Amino acid sequence: MSIALRSRRIPIAAVRDAATAIYRAAVRTPLVRVDLSEIAASHPLPELYLKLEVLQPIGSFKIRGAYNVVRQLTPEQVRDGVWTVSAGNAAQGVAYAARTIGARCSVMVMDTAPETKIRAIERLGARIVRATYDECWRTVEVHGSDRMTGFFVHPFDDDRFIAGNGTAALEILEDLPDVDAIVAPLGGGGLLSGLAAAVGDLKPDTRIYAAEPETAAPLAASLAAGRPIYFDGWQASFIDGAGGKSVLETMWPLLAPLAGSIVVTLEETARAMKLVAERAHVIAEGAAGCAVAAALTGRAGAGKVVAVVSGGNIDLPKFASLVGACP
Repeated sequence: MSIALRSRRIPIAAVRDAATAIYRAAVRTPLVRVDLSEIAASHPLPELYLKLEVLQPIGSFKIRGAYNVVRQLTPEQVRDGVWTVSAGNAAQGVAYAARTIGARCSVMVMDTAPETKIRAIERLGARIVRATYDECWRTVEVHGSDRMTGFFVHPFDDDRFIAGNGTAALEILEDLPDVDAIVAPLGGGGLLSGLAAAVGDLKPDTRIYAAEPETAAPLAASLAAGRPIYFDGWQASFIDGAGGKSVLETMWPLLAPLAGSIVVTLEETARAMKLVAERAHVIAEGAAGCAVAAALTGRAGAGKVVAVVSGGNIDLPKFASLVGACP
């Protein structure tokens, strides 16, 4: 790993700069407290708050980072359009951002993406190129594909994308200055890196935790190994927005300093999705439920804990079957 890569960091100035612009596309989302007093548990429960990124125009936090990248592109860079690779949410973010500047957009979409995300991408006018999960992950790793044309907007491994995501942390700190911990799902690490960039500078005693499903937990494995590695036994699940096959070497310097990764089961995630629906009256997709489930384990601490409800783009029949099966 090069010296430049080892020292990679996202400056707070970049996050603040993003905050001056991203609200032309994104919205400031609310932070709501969830009453857990009636829930019996064998461990102390946190004072749980939900950062409702499901209320973004595209139903996901990805609009923050996507718009922050696209707004900075030159006319020459967007002349042939822009494209990204995604399980669905980054695709919507880039397509939405491209539409705001009048640029064409294409998306390489993973075959694990739910139909609700596919339809949303189509409504935003983007051209869809379907691909296997493995091809999409290779595209993420090498930052390109010979099947696509235009400017590649990486769905997470881009300092501008990460800085845009970090604006969510500025809002959290404004609304809850004494927050003890923040939990967010890990897909590629762009959200967590953005949160850590802002919090690390403004309130360094606040802990940042990743949330990963047991079927795909490369950060937990990498932290245990002390280096970025592939996750053996990766399995696709309804948690399509989190749980990659590996931690990219380029992202490791930003993710290694996190407080840790909390791995949860699919059952715990589904129960958390049900809790969010019942207590906050919003639909959380699998990745968002993963973050809430991780906070509920108590492993992020029993103080004031924010779970980032990162997105709400899930097929409704699938959501109904998951939460309907929960006790």
